[in-house]
Amino acid sequence: MTALAPRRTTGPDRPARRRGGSGLWPVVFAGPLLVGVAVFYLWPIVQTASFSFTTFGAFGGQTWAGLANYEQLLTDPQLYRSLGNTLLYTAIVLLGVPLSVWLASLLNTPGLRFASFYRVLFFLPYVAMPTAIALVWRIIYNGDFGLLNWVLSLVGIRGPYWISTPGWAIIAVAIVGLWSSLGFSMIVLAAGLKTIPPELYEAAELDGATPTRQFLSVTVPLLSPSIFFVSVVTVIGGFQLFDLLYAILGAQNPATDASMSLVYYFYRAGFVQNQQGYAAAIAIVILVVVGLVTLAQFRLQRRWVTT
Repeated sequence: MTALAPRRTTGPDRPARRRGGSGLWPVVFAGPLLVGVAVFYLWPIVQTASFSFTTFGAFGGQTWAGLANYEQLLTDPQLYRSLGNTLLYTAIVLLGVPLSVWLASLLNTPGLRFASFYRVLFFLPYVAMPTAIALVWRIIYNGDFGLLNWVLSLVGIRGPYWISTPGWAIIAVAIVGLWSSLGFSMIVLAAGLKTIPPELYEAAELDGATPTRQFLSVTVPLLSPSIFFVSVVTVIGGFQLFDLLYAILGAQNPATDASMSLVYYFYRAGFVQNQQGYAAAIAIVILVVVGLVTLAQFRLQRRWVTT
């Protein structure tokens, strides 16, 4: 009887062997990705941090400088001017987030004709080359024959030289950044709007809620995770401002020094003035600032993001 009994194919030891054998597969699939992250992201950060404690000679070679680069950086007024310009640019571009929420809600209106065409129209500036965008906006901002000053002259206002006047230049660049980022924000927010059940709007309408109240009490709270994502991406992109600023202002613009961003400050130190160690210290400061701002955003999102 015992010899004829069917052999057990499962037991406590078989699942254990299965779990042990599958432990290698996560490493196999995630290994190439982790190697790529280590080589192309982590190692450059470590190398840049080590460079920030050295000085480079005119013909190569490194000399240990300790904290000299950071001491010079913290006493350089250009650092704080660049940080202020970067924060101003980021704050102006962040104004595009509520504007994107409103526009995405309008494009999500049931029965709206040509909605897909409008989405493509708003998204085109995001995929266009920054240099091409800069060339167009340099013509618009031209102080002598630009379209913007011509429109202002129709109502009796004499416009300034937008991109060559300190104070106005960074604002002009920020407006272009806001305009070009609307498309990405609207696409993300439009996807978030699709997840909101229409029954909630019907219930709010039965309770007597106006469209404005529905937008504030239904749309915004349920869309807050998407709004948070767009806000984080916008802030990080704002602190990476360089190509748009360089393409619109140029290197010989008299307003460049007063309108310099942190990344432009890094570029000038490393590639124009040939101070690689000092530029590495600037890069570490940028990394720390972006990390702190992003951490603050994640801490604050607990108070307003609906999960």
